[in-house]
Amino acid sequence: MRKLLLSACALAALVGAGCSPGAKTGMVTGQVTLDGQPLKEGRIQFIPVAGDSPTAGATIKDGKFSAEVPLAKMRVEINANKVIGKRKAYDTPESPVFEEVAELIPPKYNVNSQETLEVKSGSQEVKYELKSK
Repeated sequence: MRKLLLSACALAALVGAGCSPGAKTGMVTGQVTLDGQPLKEGRIQFIPVAGDSPTAGATIKDGKFSAEVPLAKMRVEINANKVIGKRKAYDTPESPVFEEVAELIPPKYNVNSQETLEVKSGSQEVKYELKSK
């Protein structure tokens, strides 16, 4: 019984090792502007070009972000929402109202992004200057 318990503990330690601080990642920090102004709120995603490592991402707040990203060549996608109106959830007088949103960032910076970043060990800083037109 004792051997079984020790084996279970060893297995648990091995399973957790994939997320350990020794994992091969780099710290990417940076700034995102839209038409020369810091992006108020948004998201940045790092998607492996080769598809052989995990994705990573972070929120953008007041034009700044910080993300721990696997070491690989990554495609960079940036998204942000803008409110375009309000709508009732149901067609009843007591229905809750929610905001309708649309993508603020042009597709060339997200779904059609060609932007890449070679993530290296340690820290690296990047700047993305986006244009709405």
